[in-house]
Amino acid sequence: MSIMKNTIFLFIILLFTAGACKKSVIEKTADCDKTYDFVTPNHPKAEAYQAILDKYVALGLPGVSLLVQDSDGVWMGSAGKADLENNVPMRKCTISKVASVTKFFMGTLTFKLIEEGVFSLDDKISKYLPKEIIDHVQNADKATIRNLLNHTSGIYDIVDDPTFYLNVLNNPSREWTGEELVHFIYDRDANFEMGTSASYSNSNYLLLSLVMEHATGKEHGQLLHEKILDPLHLENTVYHTFDRLPPNVAQGYYDLYNSGNTIQNLTDYFTGNGNGYNGIYSCTADLYTFLKAVFIDKTVISQESIDQMTGNVTPDPVNDERWFGLGCFRDFQTREDSTQYAFGHRGKDLAYSADLFYFPNQNVSFTYVMNYGANGDSYLRPTLLQFRNEVVDEMMK
Repeated sequence: MSIMKNTIFLFIILLFTAGACKKSVIEKTADCDKTYDFVTPNHPKAEAYQAILDKYVALGLPGVSLLVQDSDGVWMGSAGKADLENNVPMRKCTISKVASVTKFFMGTLTFKLIEEGVFSLDDKISKYLPKEIIDHVQNADKATIRNLLNHTSGIYDIVDDPTFYLNVLNNPSREWTGEELVHFIYDRDANFEMGTSASYSNSNYLLLSLVMEHATGKEHGQLLHEKILDPLHLENTVYHTFDRLPPNVAQGYYDLYNSGNTIQNLTDYFTGNGNGYNGIYSCTADLYTFLKAVFIDKTVISQESIDQMTGNVTPDPVNDERWFGLGCFRDFQTREDSTQYAFGHRGKDLAYSADLFYFPNQNVSFTYVMNYGANGDSYLRPTLLQFRNEVVDEMMK
């Protein structure tokens, strides 16, 4: 979601929250306590990484959990609060919404299905989707699975539509299906002629989830569990709304009024969870396990698929720092050392943020979950962006 798009959403929320009263999905975050045997004892950079967390919590971020895998091993830490209202600390085991990191999981699932012969990368999506969708979504008649994965379809982004937000906010507990959500992009002008440019669009992964379901006859949430979450034993990862949320999910926050001194709890504002582009909640240990299995151990998809995912990158016309791979980003491209780029995905939602990245040339990786949103232009947005860069700077020392 861009800042401009999110401004529309925030304005709508301001109109609706004054007298709103509803039961929260997570009324109080449960504390948790867990040790991890893959963590390196006495990691030499432990104090430096913890100091970064403490610094940015002191600057106003509610809570953050971080995992770093560098040349010295694996370090995990956390700081701040998972639940400010109930004084529940953010822990290493706290589960938080990872927002668009969901797309990395879905991209990986797509390649898994390609390897199984379910469909091909260059199949047109019209081969699988109902005629009604193809007739009413501009560029859908020409778009391929590849175009969805790397955002070159030109298809209108669902989060550009104010009507979508009004419906979500009018029905905060509604569990939307993909077939319902796709109506919000019916008969909307495409952003460009298919394949002539690139533009990040959540609709691409909404349509991708529908392709999976029509091609297999199974819910894509079931496919995600069968082929990725369950085989990797990601027991602290859920796909909401396909799965129920566990009690140790962090509350999500945002400075709705951009006041600089007050943040609001926006945990229950779901923007279409569980439909391909959003909805995974996880902890840093599970995220690292997934990343390691894909890019380091290479036990999820084949080397050929990894090469397709990471080797076919398309520049993002509005952001030099990231390029679009097939189901992932090639990110951190503006660093002084041009070899220090990473593959993975960012996650930026209204009240949550996350990163999950592997740097192939240095064989290092990091992931964090944070219960503060980075989409809107709040006073803490630059702080969050500085945080991710400072972590990478320390990793590269």
